[in-house]
Amino acid sequence: MGILENLTGFEPQRAGESLDLLLETRLNEFKELAGGMGIPTSAKNWEHIILKFCLDFTECFHAMKSIEGPNDPTEDSHNKIHQCMTLLRQIAHGRTNMIEFTHLQNLAYSIAEEFKTIYKRLR
Repeated sequence: MGILENLTGFEPQRAGESLDLLLETRLNEFKELAGGMGIPTSAKNWEHIILKFCLDFTECFHAMKSIEGPNDPTEDSHNKIHQCMTLLRQIAHGRTNMIEFTHLQNLAYSIAEEFKTIYKRLR
Protein backbone atom coordinates (compact mmCIF):
# COMPACT_ATOMS: atom_id res chain seq x y z
CA MET A 1 0.00 0.00 0.00
CA GLY A 2 2.98 2.34 0.44
CA ILE A 3 1.65 5.79 1.25
CA LEU A 4 -1.38 4.43 3.08
CA GLU A 5 0.92 2.72 5.57
CA ASN A 6 2.39 6.11 6.47
CA LEU A 7 -0.92 7.82 7.23
CA THR A 8 -0.81 8.84 10.87
CA GLY A 9 -3.82 7.64 12.82
CA PHE A 10 -5.16 5.29 10.12
CA GLU A 11 -4.89 1.52 9.83
CA PRO A 12 -3.49 0.74 6.35
CA GLN A 13 -6.00 -1.98 5.44
CA ARG A 14 -9.03 0.00 6.57
CA ALA A 15 -7.62 3.13 4.89
CA GLY A 16 -7.29 1.18 1.63
CA GLU A 17 -10.87 -0.03 1.84
CA SER A 18 -12.06 3.50 2.63
CA LEU A 19 -10.14 4.89 -0.33
CA ASP A 20 -11.61 2.26 -2.65
CA LEU A 21 -15.13 3.15 -1.53
CA LEU A 22 -14.42 6.85 -1.89
CA LEU A 23 -13.05 6.39 -5.40
CA GLU A 24 -16.32 4.77 -6.50
CA THR A 25 -18.11 8.09 -6.10
CA ARG A 26 -15.37 10.72 -6.15
CA LEU A 27 -12.98 9.53 -8.87
CA ASN A 28 -13.66 12.58 -11.04
CA GLU A 29 -12.78 14.91 -8.15
CA PHE A 30 -9.56 12.96 -7.55
CA LYS A 31 -8.68 13.33 -11.23
CA GLU A 32 -9.50 17.04 -11.23
CA LEU A 33 -7.30 17.65 -8.20
CA ALA A 34 -4.50 15.55 -9.70
CA GLY A 35 -4.72 17.56 -12.91
CA GLY A 36 -4.67 20.80 -10.98
CA MET A 37 -1.55 19.70 -9.12
CA GLY A 38 0.20 18.27 -12.17
CA ILE A 39 0.13 14.66 -10.97
CA PRO A 40 -0.38 12.26 -13.89
CA THR A 41 -3.24 9.84 -13.36
CA SER A 42 -1.18 7.19 -15.13
CA ALA A 43 1.33 7.15 -12.24
CA LYS A 44 1.27 4.23 -9.84
CA ASN A 45 -0.87 4.93 -6.76
CA TRP A 46 -1.65 8.49 -7.80
CA GLU A 47 -4.87 8.23 -5.78
CA HIS A 48 -2.83 7.64 -2.62
CA ILE A 49 -0.79 10.77 -3.31
CA ILE A 50 -3.95 12.84 -3.72
CA LEU A 51 -5.48 11.40 -0.56
CA LYS A 52 -2.32 12.15 1.45
CA PHE A 53 -2.32 15.71 0.11
CA CYS A 54 -5.99 16.16 1.03
CA LEU A 55 -5.46 14.86 4.56
CA ASP A 56 -2.40 17.09 5.03
CA PHE A 57 -4.31 20.05 3.64
CA THR A 58 -7.20 19.52 6.05
CA GLU A 59 -4.80 19.12 8.97
CA CYS A 60 -3.17 22.40 8.00
CA PHE A 61 -6.53 24.11 7.80
CA HIS A 62 -7.38 23.01 11.33
CA ALA A 63 -3.91 24.00 12.58
CA MET A 64 -4.18 27.45 10.99
CA LYS A 65 -7.46 28.00 12.81
CA SER A 66 -5.80 27.34 16.15
CA ILE A 67 -2.60 29.38 15.69
CA GLU A 68 -2.86 32.57 17.72
CA GLY A 69 -1.29 34.88 15.18
CA PRO A 70 1.97 35.92 13.55
CA ASN A 71 3.61 36.31 16.96
CA ASP A 72 2.81 32.77 18.14
CA PRO A 73 6.17 31.82 19.67
CA THR A 74 6.02 28.05 19.26
CA GLU A 75 8.30 26.48 16.71
CA ASP A 76 5.60 23.93 15.88
CA SER A 77 3.26 26.71 14.74
CA HIS A 78 6.02 28.13 12.54
CA ASN A 79 6.58 24.72 10.94
CA LYS A 80 2.83 24.23 10.42
CA ILE A 81 2.55 27.61 8.71
CA HIS A 82 5.45 26.73 6.42
CA GLN A 83 3.90 23.33 5.59
CA CYS A 84 0.53 24.94 4.90
CA MET A 85 2.02 27.55 2.62
CA THR A 86 3.81 24.82 0.69
CA LEU A 87 0.55 22.91 0.22
CA LEU A 88 -1.25 26.06 -0.87
CA ARG A 89 1.51 26.81 -3.36
CA GLN A 90 1.09 23.33 -4.86
CA ILE A 91 -2.52 23.96 -5.79
CA ALA A 92 -2.07 27.65 -6.60
CA HIS A 93 0.58 26.98 -9.25
CA GLY A 94 -0.83 27.71 -12.68
CA ARG A 95 -4.17 29.08 -11.43
CA THR A 96 -5.30 32.24 -13.14
CA ASN A 97 -7.86 33.36 -10.56
CA MET A 98 -8.99 32.83 -6.99
CA ILE A 99 -12.08 30.89 -8.05
CA GLU A 100 -9.98 28.07 -9.52
CA PHE A 101 -7.72 28.13 -6.47
CA THR A 102 -10.62 28.05 -4.02
CA HIS A 103 -12.31 25.26 -5.97
CA LEU A 104 -9.25 23.03 -5.59
CA GLN A 105 -9.05 23.88 -1.89
CA ASN A 106 -12.68 22.89 -1.45
CA LEU A 107 -12.10 19.64 -3.34
CA ALA A 108 -9.14 18.75 -1.13
CA TYR A 109 -11.05 19.53 2.04
CA SER A 110 -14.21 17.65 1.05
CA ILE A 111 -12.27 14.57 -0.13
CA ALA A 112 -10.41 14.39 3.19
CA GLU A 113 -13.54 14.84 5.28
CA GLU A 114 -15.47 12.25 3.29
CA PHE A 115 -12.55 9.80 3.59
CA LYS A 116 -12.54 10.26 7.38
CA THR A 117 -16.29 9.65 7.51
CA ILE A 118 -16.03 6.45 5.48
CA TYR A 119 -13.04 5.31 7.55
CA LYS A 120 -15.01 5.76 10.81
CA ARG A 121 -17.94 3.76 9.45
CA LEU A 122 -15.75 0.80 8.49
CA ARG A 123 -15.36 -0.68 11.95
